Amino acid sequence: MIRIPVRAVAVSLAVLLGACASGPQRDSTEAPMFTSERSTDHRGNDDLLTAGLGLDGLRAMTPPAFADAAHPTATELRRRAIWSNWRGIADLAAGGGYGTLYGTTQAVPGREYSALATVPGATQPHRVLVQVPDVFDKARRCVVVAPASGSRGVYGAISIAGAWGLPKGCAVAYTDKGAGTDYFDLDAQGGARADGTFGTLDAGDDLAFVPDAPIAASGVAFKHAHSKDNPEAHWGRHVQQAAQFALHALDEALPDAAPFTFDNTRVIAVGISNGGGAVLRAAELDGDWLDAVVAGEPNVFVEGGRPIYDFATEAALLQPCALLHLAPESLAQPPMRAQVEPMWTLRCASLKAAGLVTGDTTAGQAKSAYDAMRASGWTDAALRSGAASSGFDLWRSVAATYASAYGRYGVGEHPCGYAFSAQNADFSPRAATAEERAAWWSDAAGIPPGNGVGLIDAKVAPPDLTLPGLQCLRALWDGQGADADRVRSGIAETRASLPRAGLPVVVVHGLDDGLVPPAFSSAPYVAAAQAAGREVRYWQVENVEHFDAFLGFPDYAARYVPSLPYVYAALDRVDAYLDGKASLPSDAVIATTPRGAGKPLEAGNLAIPAN
Repeated sequence: MIRIPVRAVAVSLAVLLGACASGPQRDSTEAPMFTSERSTDHRGNDDLLTAGLGLDGLRAMTPPAFADAAHPTATELRRRAIWSNWRGIADLAAGGGYGTLYGTTQAVPGREYSALATVPGATQPHRVLVQVPDVFDKARRCVVVAPASGSRGVYGAISIAGAWGLPKGCAVAYTDKGAGTDYFDLDAQGGARADGTFGTLDAGDDLAFVPDAPIAASGVAFKHAHSKDNPEAHWGRHVQQAAQFALHALDEALPDAAPFTFDNTRVIAVGISNGGGAVLRAAELDGDWLDAVVAGEPNVFVEGGRPIYDFATEAALLQPCALLHLAPESLAQPPMRAQVEPMWTLRCASLKAAGLVTGDTTAGQAKSAYDAMRASGWTDAALRSGAASSGFDLWRSVAATYASAYGRYGVGEHPCGYAFSAQNADFSPRAATAEERAAWWSDAAGIPPGNGVGLIDAKVAPPDLTLPGLQCLRALWDGQGADADRVRSGIAETRASLPRAGLPVVVVHGLDDGLVPPAFSSAPYVAAAQAAGREVRYWQVENVEHFDAFLGFPDYAARYVPSLPYVYAALDRVDAYLDGKASLPSDAVIATTPRGAGKPLEAGNLAIPAN
């Protein structure tokens, strides 16, 4: 059953903050406006946690099919989005331990509530979605609020928060934190409706994202790059609004137990990667609305650290060359060394010609690039696992999108000429097909290239095709001019502050993380917070890189252990702490043991601390 109110709902402070309840109130934030509200039931073969797929269905190599590829239903899109987001985050491979050593995919029946919300000053909304299980524990009211990792859509943290919270009887609130997969097709002048299906402006559809762009524009726009809101600057507010929407949804789902307020409902925020950064930004907000925070591999920028734009543009330029200095057997595959080595060798020569490295041989140039990266804080472990980001051209995708976001540039305004579009076999832009755009909402990860949308680089030039564009992106960080000032100003808006005094926070970070190295992010954050006397604990985990999903590759599985078990364990510890049953965990450097080739993961490999 689907109920779709046609009205826009402003949730009153009286409902959100429990003005009718006795006792002091924990928050005085402005009530947000929620629009495009929907509620849907999910029981039987369509549950909250796996959309009825179960572990076997999530492990399937092909996504759940659409009956009509050009016109999937909202139910089909939801199921496929859940499949995509599970597989994009968790290691579900047989022998990897999911569902046996840690985590669950048990069926959880219940109801979902979703809406669009807008933070003050923003022009574009973010998605919020709340899952209320039928087993919600009214006697122990709890909400787990989880922003999506990366730039993923609203289900982007389901394997993190849903898998932990739903079976325990907690409601789980999600947000795409102003990024997500609400792509807009500029050729067809349409995008995602509230239910994920494709609609058009001509038809008068209420769309989740409509860019500020001329009608004649061509290609694809997406929220993270083209909202002009610099969403990262507001990540904490996105998390808070998702928590507020959770209280509103619980009031509707369980009227006999209402009102649900921040006074009578436990709220724990959890996220990884960009989601980890978002919950740390939420931790700094005024008001006693949040009870605990768990942040995994957080992309967080603090004084004394490095913002992702800085180290991503540095890595995009130097890392392909620097990796040639490391022993080939020290790098996990993929990317296949034989395939990428010619391109990395060409990069060394290009850097030498540009005066960015020294040396008369490839070996000397690689050593120069390696030395430069080590001098700026990169460890060998981060360089090794970061090889995937170089091999898959991830650094360029991240930098192009983030430059647009930080500078608040619209469609056609990118200072380095990047754009996004469906592409022909020769990489020339073309209009998307109906089948391609129908699957964007469910399948995309929020940053092209991928899922039928490519990155168009206007500066491509031989011999090192991507180098001119990358130099332009780097100059937006360390160069001069109005565009560089504009991008750096946007980056400054993302700087994090200390968490609220007394708020328990556990930060978990793999020491082999090559996408968001802890030396640039979590380490300086924790050091500043602990120096100021905040209740922050730090788990540093050996042999953990950034992407659990990569452990589906045998060579990664042999070398690394997953990060999710430690996030779940940290959630268990803070929950027990809030119940008065345990103290906060101690700081720890966790010495794990990789399982080796062809072996299943065992509890001894993880070495999760007992306290």
